[in-house]
Amino acid sequence: MNAAFQIKRLEKQDIQIFLGLIKLFREVFETETQLKAGETYLAGLLETPGFIVYAAISGNEVMGGLTAYELASYYSENAEIFIFDVAVKPKFQRKGFGKQLIAALKKHCEKSGIKIMFVEANEEDEHALDFYHSTGAHPEKVIQFNYFLDKENDNG
Repeated sequence: MNAAFQIKRLEKQDIQIFLGLIKLFREVFETETQLKAGETYLAGLLETPGFIVYAAISGNEVMGGLTAYELASYYSENAEIFIFDVAVKPKFQRKGFGKQLIAALKKHCEKSGIKIMFVEANEEDEHALDFYHSTGAHPEKVIQFNYFLDKENDNG
């Protein structure tokens, strides 16, 4: 593993790193979705307490990262963390960067008294399933239902 890298929680001043991470997500997830949010909005998002972004960076290169949301609970006084995206550039995959990103998020949870993190993965994405198993996650079968509230994404 490259010794000259760091796992960093991104803040407002890290907007260029965040933009690089968003670009990495689009590349790794092979999506053509165009970024519709502007830099001012994204910088504000980085200031939002319940929005968490970690990036693995070396110099000016974003090697990987994750985004997560802290969700308040009404069942207990402990929030839960929903991991939204995790990705590592293909040339850095299977070198421990993803595990270190998850470890950084776990450390954040420990400091905050958060006891549950969860993430979704498509059943056919064996790479993701293997990764989450290797980080200590326990699978639970659920069916996700989506409501598309704009005409652009409405499938009926």
